[in-house]
Amino acid sequence: MVETVEERLKALGLELPEAPQPLANYLPSLMTGDLLFISGQISKRADGTVISGYMGSGLTIEVGQFAARQCALSILAQAKAALGSLDRIERCVRLTGYVAATPDFRDHPKVINGASDLFVAVFGDAGRHTRAAVGAAGLPMGAAVEIDAIMKVRA
Repeated sequence: MVETVEERLKALGLELPEAPQPLANYLPSLMTGDLLFISGQISKRADGTVISGYMGSGLTIEVGQFAARQCALSILAQAKAALGSLDRIERCVRLTGYVAATPDFRDHPKVINGASDLFVAVFGDAGRHTRAAVGAAGLPMGAAVEIDAIMKVRA
């Protein structure tokens, strides 16, 4: 019996948040051809509060990974809102992760692993993707992490 993406999320003890509304004049997602582009999703807890702060100044790698995982759940919520079903996702193609960090922080990839690991847990090999993990002097609403995504979609 084939398991759905939502069944896998539930088995992992994860729940999708409501798809966040844009904070400005942009689209939360855009489909072109068989690619779904998802705008940057900031790190928010299940209750909607922003996970804020800077890596290298009070936030641990584990908190950063949790923040990245929350971004990934918001990405999936946006994908579901755009597609109707997460089972239409054929592959996670690309993640770009931004980490609010002090200039001397060097472990940006370890933080974004929180999102990458979630996509592999949910989609298996189809969750493996290309990626960038970069530091930022600041992110919207003081967020600790922001991640955008590109997904390949089945017709």
